[in-house]
Amino acid sequence: MNAQLSERIKSKEKKFSKGQRRIALYITEQYDKAAFMTASKLGVTAGVSESTVVRFATELGYSGYPELQQAMQEMIRNKLTSVQRLENTYNNYKVQDLLEASLNQDIDIIRKTKDTVDKEEFNNAVNALMKAKTIYILGAGSSLALATFLNHYLCLIFPNVEMLDSTSEAQIFQQMVRIDENDAVIGISFPRYSKRAAKALRYASDRGAETIAITDTSLSPLAQCAKHKLLAKSDMVSFVDSLVGPLSLINALIVTIAIMKKDDVAKTLTTLEHIWDEYGVYEKIDDRTK
Repeated sequence: MNAQLSERIKSKEKKFSKGQRRIALYITEQYDKAAFMTASKLGVTAGVSESTVVRFATELGYSGYPELQQAMQEMIRNKLTSVQRLENTYNNYKVQDLLEASLNQDIDIIRKTKDTVDKEEFNNAVNALMKAKTIYILGAGSSLALATFLNHYLCLIFPNVEMLDSTSEAQIFQQMVRIDENDAVIGISFPRYSKRAAKALRYASDRGAETIAITDTSLSPLAQCAKHKLLAKSDMVSFVDSLVGPLSLINALIVTIAIMKKDDVAKTLTTLEHIWDEYGVYEKIDDRTK
């Protein structure tokens, strides 16, 4: 169990009421299940009221049950298999409630990302990318979608952007063989963390390149070997990784860089618009009133 949470329980256990001791015991023994329960369900499972669960969270020093739940989830996110994630969702949510639950969760993730992102780190990462000769982007697993999105837009802004093929370590290092202190590498990964992404950032760092990690915590293996850390909240929706937090952060990164290179970007986009029109790349919609 999470060391900090475990220490909080031990330091407060003498002050617990009988009901709070039952909650503490269940969390200690079944934290992998408790982490995905609502306060109400945890109360029913432990044989106490929902209000007792909420008071237990505040007794431990958390602002409320959501913060306690977040602490429980953080300690197991990198350990759960996809099957275990699916099973937890099945046990803790009704099918008819999943739409609202998923949307509310995403809203909360974006809010937490906004409150915790380090603006100085963000600006430093922007400056590092602005100066880079070549920008390399790597994302594995579900983070590949984020890397592809970022690559698409950075290619409209910079002349030299490389999307690294993450299918094998040998391929990654082969593509990065000429990297040096004039280049920048962006590694993107969230639990469960990609070993390949972490190794790529470590290699780039050893070669003196600017390294940027887009991940969820400073304890992430990517953050450990990155000069610039862009931390965004993420969470699990069943076996699916909810990545709205990092996507919003990436949006902000793209927009900021585009505004700083406004003239160059405008010139590129104007040229592209002419090409798209000339070759009929996009379908035109006739919006005239019939």
